[in-house]
Amino acid sequence: MSEATVSDEQLRLFIERIERLEEEKKGVGDDIRDTYSEMKSQGYDTRLVRKLIKLRKMNPHDRAEMEAVLEVYCNAVGLQLNLPLATAA
Repeated sequence: MSEATVSDEQLRLFIERIERLEEEKKGVGDDIRDTYSEMKSQGYDTRLVRKLIKLRKMNPHDRAEMEAVLEVYCNAVGLQLNLPLATAA
């Protein structure tokens, strides 16, 4: 019976830990949302900022590969882009 009690206690501790982490995650999400709102109020294009953050997270090789494929696709439809994505981030 004591083994079940220990397991029950361990389970409860895990659940409480996850609940605390979920609250922290919500708080961080709120902070990020507030930061984007502040940026927008100062005139920044938050859609582009989100894209820049995504590009910065990518490793350089993957980003260069994506840029090359994008260039091929743009050329195929007659769209000329003179702004390389790799240098934008």
